[in-house]
Amino acid sequence: MTSPIQSLYSWYRATIRNPKYRWWIVLGTFAYLVSPFDLILDFIPIIGELDDALLITLLFTEISQLVIERLKARRDISADTFAESVQEDGDSVDVNAVVVE
Repeated sequence: MTSPIQSLYSWYRATIRNPKYRWWIVLGTFAYLVSPFDLILDFIPIIGELDDALLITLLFTEISQLVIERLKARRDISADTFAESVQEDGDSVDVNAVVVE
């Protein structure tokens, strides 16, 4: 059995990774952060800002992971395209390295 916090985290993560709902979640997160209504009121010291800080951290983490995954996929595609173009052209050059003193 999972805790409600784990369930909410799993839902948030799965939804933000879905391209159809990604921008709705990002906009909803920003709306929650700027709205005066919170789960834990902000005027309570430390605990009041904790939910906002956790939400900002979660949003930043998920978006940065999405950007990293996209950059890796783009790099893999460009590397594959380069390898295919070299194989198709057949214009590879063999080079022997020589140490110069």
